[in-house]
Amino acid sequence: MTTISAVLIAGPTASGKSALAMALAEKVGGLVVNADSMQVYRDLRIITARPTTADEAHIPHILYGHVDAAVNYSVGAWCRDAGNAIKEIAGQGRVPVLVGGTGLYFKALTTGLAAVPPIPADIRDDVRDRLQREGAPALHAQLMQLDPATAQRVTANDRSRISRALEVVLATGRALSDWHRDGLPPLIDPKKAAKVFLTCERTELVQRIERRFAGMLDNGAVDEVGRLAARELDKSLPAMKAHGVPWLMRYLKGEISREEAAAGAIMDTRRYAKRQLTWFRNQMKDWPRETPEQALSTLESQLFSPK
Repeated sequence: MTTISAVLIAGPTASGKSALAMALAEKVGGLVVNADSMQVYRDLRIITARPTTADEAHIPHILYGHVDAAVNYSVGAWCRDAGNAIKEIAGQGRVPVLVGGTGLYFKALTTGLAAVPPIPADIRDDVRDRLQREGAPALHAQLMQLDPATAQRVTANDRSRISRALEVVLATGRALSDWHRDGLPPLIDPKKAAKVFLTCERTELVQRIERRFAGMLDNGAVDEVGRLAARELDKSLPAMKAHGVPWLMRYLKGEISREEAAAGAIMDTRRYAKRQLTWFRNQMKDWPRETPEQALSTLESQLFSPK
């Protein structure tokens, strides 16, 4: 085996990443590390298609379901957790197999991250309250005055990015764009990582998404979302916006039918998959793009071929 220090598996939702990670980890004696921003949440096993308990018993899985839904888990928090996991796995002489669909996680992993300090709770709460009362365009206008470089990169309705950037500049007195210049180093040298981006033909990917959501409904997704709804958490929290959650909550309230909820969730997931494909194509141009059938051999060639 070469000096490869990690395996990175990315791709759009429902493309078969988890199965590939399991197969590769079993072959090399590795451990699977989550790189998906929704699969971190404890409350969302079914609706986010987290690995099953049987999968976790067969191959060790790390950073799955370790965060409560009430937490606004950030890319910075994931980097801390992933960094600790990677060190621990390396200390065991094993290979971390990082898998997920969150492009920013992989970007931070291989290129570094802005070292933004924690935001005080009162500032975060105030920005969220204003977001609900005034709307995203009003906060975007303020961001344009305080951090025009960041404001110009986001749309006026991008609630999460606007609120994050505004929190940072209000809490630190520095623009988020300034923090990006003085960041934390990457956790993994991309030249020492085997990597692949899974890609599917569009019709096949749509069918995968539809089949997977039907399976979620058959396996208790409605009850899972019902338990989450009963907690009455802030609707702006990431876990409350996971694909399928808002639609099933509307179904549970009697606002729409089960069929309408499923159709809405599937359409949201399809749009998200399209954004993932575009993001990786633009941001991670050097990653090999392979079908699920070819990806394992591509990774094996990177791992076992002499450099």
